[in-house]
Amino acid sequence: MKECKNKCDLKTCFLCTKSLQDWLPAIDIHRKNFEVKKGQTIFSEGDPVTGIYFIYNGTVKVHKKWDKEKELIIRFAKQGDILGHLGLGNDSFYPVSTTALEPVTVCYLDLAFFETTLKVNNGFTYDLMRFFANELQESEKRMRNLVHMSVKARIAQSLITLKNQFGVNKDNTLNIEISRQDLASFSGSSYETLFKVMNEFTQQQLVNAAGREITIIDEASLLNLILQDNL
Repeated sequence: MKECKNKCDLKTCFLCTKSLQDWLPAIDIHRKNFEVKKGQTIFSEGDPVTGIYFIYNGTVKVHKKWDKEKELIIRFAKQGDILGHLGLGNDSFYPVSTTALEPVTVCYLDLAFFETTLKVNNGFTYDLMRFFANELQESEKRMRNLVHMSVKARIAQSLITLKNQFGVNKDNTLNIEISRQDLASFSGSSYETLFKVMNEFTQQQLVNAAGREITIIDEASLLNLILQDNL
């Protein structure tokens, strides 16, 4: 990563929008900004926790080792989101890795100053607690889906999740370019299985996939597939 100069993102950053106005100058003094190239890792699973990151722009995948050769994408993060918070527990190591899917700019705060920020900004601390609770609920749902849902339903759920999080472009494609391998890792499937299911979805005119661009054509049918699998 390369350090760069950047102004605080007061409109979208999770930290700046939730902190006291009087605390913003302190954040400005202690923060560091870094440019991350596409495919570059911000921090890796097992690295010592040094601080917390906030995304100014770009998209990042948060992933974890599934076995020796596979990975599971926990979530995707975008502008304004927080990274590294899972390392705030008793273990002083990051339990996940983060990798840029495109050129990304992040804001970094060292752990000591971030902990001071939590003590000073009660509103931010409360919102972070709620964020943790929501993320825990989503993690529990994903683990349940991995065990109980069929691969087709998991892939359908992944597509709907991406649409809800990133929205669509003017041409109705998902507002995130995602590789087939990353989509497989996000849905907890193999690349070969994902390729087969996406071809079926295309033939059934549920989706249209061209390279890394995906268009959801029949969202109702995808939702029905998910619903039937949960009955």
